[in-house]
Amino acid sequence: MKLHESQGGTHPQGQIGFSRVAICGGTHGNELSGVYLVREMQKAERKAKERGNDMEVITVLSNPRAVQRGLRYIDTDLNRCFTHAMLSGSNTNDAPYEIIRSRELNALLGPKGSRDAVDLVCDLHNTTANMGLCLISYSDSDWLCLHVFRHLQRQMPDVPTRFIHFNATNKESYSLDSVGKHGFALEAGPQPHGVMRSNIYTTMKMGVEHVLDWVCLFNSGFVFEGGSVDVYTVVRNIDYPRDRDTHNITAAVHPQLQDRDFCLLYPEDPLFLTLSGETLRYKGKEPLYPFFINECAYYEKGIAVSLARKRRVAIPAIRVQTEQEQQAKKDECTSEEEEE
Repeated sequence: MKLHESQGGTHPQGQIGFSRVAICGGTHGNELSGVYLVREMQKAERKAKERGNDMEVITVLSNPRAVQRGLRYIDTDLNRCFTHAMLSGSNTNDAPYEIIRSRELNALLGPKGSRDAVDLVCDLHNTTANMGLCLISYSDSDWLCLHVFRHLQRQMPDVPTRFIHFNATNKESYSLDSVGKHGFALEAGPQPHGVMRSNIYTTMKMGVEHVLDWVCLFNSGFVFEGGSVDVYTVVRNIDYPRDRDTHNITAAVHPQLQDRDFCLLYPEDPLFLTLSGETLRYKGKEPLYPFFINECAYYEKGIAVSLARKRRVAIPAIRVQTEQEQQAKKDECTSEEEEE
């Protein structure tokens, strides 16, 4: 494979190519864009495999029982069941269904943190919040995922597309996408749970197609030039005001904030409107970017809005490693193992 030189005279970083990519839908059984997209991909499974040449595309309906019943989950939120502690436990007769299912998915797509794990997990989700298309990741330095994100932005200029960073270690990361060597959730909204909206489904479908196109380009040896992207790193979550005794909410998201995901929230801006009509204001010390505003599924989690800081992250040029580089890397690893 011929090596290229990126603009500015710097050499692109060599990365291992992708041989297996997993597209997962129905991790939450009532988020229907991913459910129906995975079903459509499974119908055309042979074609999906052919498009990637040597790349295997694995399509997974993550929580089939919840999908069948049209519920977010059966016993507990599957997308919180992929920490190392949960995956390493033993199954018992009274174990929640989603705990058992997370271990099945870990066996299929992982094991998490191992060399045998799939190269990329793209987990499909819907949100009721007005968030457009978001990639959600635990890393702000996974250059492959950040390049995928920039590719989506370029290929889908009419769709608001953002990168959200949840800062957690591999052991603490709790969602399905953390099982792969690389991974992210692809979140599309707004869409009510249990409902299909054609525009949101189409956005998600286009997003997945561009992700797979990017992987094919990368595997072909294409050099992705360096640059920079905006990353939203989560700072904190704010719950609804609640009654101390009943824990019932006593206010709703203020109409001036509703649907304004990723628009700066300044100190003293309206945050909630109480049921008696009083405006409660944001008391933070700095302006932050709100998202997942009034997300339906987060009422039970005690989250009315999440807040993030935005910063510009530089990403290097990347390309797939040559066969010679891969062999050198293997030799290096073998030498280290022999020394141990």
